[in-house]
Amino acid sequence: MPRRSVMFTPGDRPEMLRKAPSAGADVIVFDLEDAVAPDSKAEAREEVREVLADPDFAPDCEVCVRVNPTGITADDDLRGVLGNGDQARDAAETLDSVMLPKTEDPADAETLADLLDERDAEVPILALVETAGGILSAENIAEVPEVDALVFGAEDLAADLGATRTDEGTEVLHAREHVVLSASAGGVDAIDTVYTDIEDTEGLREETAFAIELGYDGKMAIHPAQVAPINESFTPAPERVEWAEKILDAKEAADAEGRGVFRVDGEMIDAPLIAQAERVLEYAEAAGEN
Repeated sequence: MPRRSVMFTPGDRPEMLRKAPSAGADVIVFDLEDAVAPDSKAEAREEVREVLADPDFAPDCEVCVRVNPTGITADDDLRGVLGNGDQARDAAETLDSVMLPKTEDPADAETLADLLDERDAEVPILALVETAGGILSAENIAEVPEVDALVFGAEDLAADLGATRTDEGTEVLHAREHVVLSASAGGVDAIDTVYTDIEDTEGLREETAFAIELGYDGKMAIHPAQVAPINESFTPAPERVEWAEKILDAKEAADAEGRGVFRVDGEMIDAPLIAQAERVLEYAEAAGEN
């Protein structure tokens, strides 16, 4: 399933956790890191576990938990959410993925994978790269088998670099491009950074369109109101869907004839364009357009 929109919800707000699926995001992230004050971490773990274990909580989207950076706190997070007991076991069945913030190198992701394995939680890792070290190691991080996506964090990166954030984003553009290249090389999803002005819908649409041009598969959201504009931006236009359907129909005929290259409306079609067509239809299906 595509990860067009990845929406964060504070882990210590149970009423918001339960309402999160109604926003329509492809991925909802129960946040135990930045959105939760240090003194509230233990309470947040309990709240997240209770919501995940509730049999009435059955969202039609990917459910992710953002733990704290690898180390003692991340272990505490997993123990709190996926510890012993029937409730924790039920929570584990609802959990679809785990996000690791401030992933600096492959060892960080491997450590989290080991912690998940200790708790028999076979879920993928979304590795958030948001430091200079993480950006430079992005390609190697993407090669860790348990990593299923690279997530670009521009705000933390700018703070790490001492850079000044601008509307144009040129100060993080190289890193933004490096992440999507690394994700593509590793065969994992690339999720773009947040847009911090929740009232600027037009600006969000423009930045999401640019992320799509760069090759990103989805974008993070920090408010439910951002989900629809992001999803709409990733929804292929009808003519694009028609193009993809023609290509895959022609591919089926070409396969039957043993041809690897074929022509559609005067355009020569090979493996890269076939992959593009498949991606277009996947996103159209997610949007209910096909």
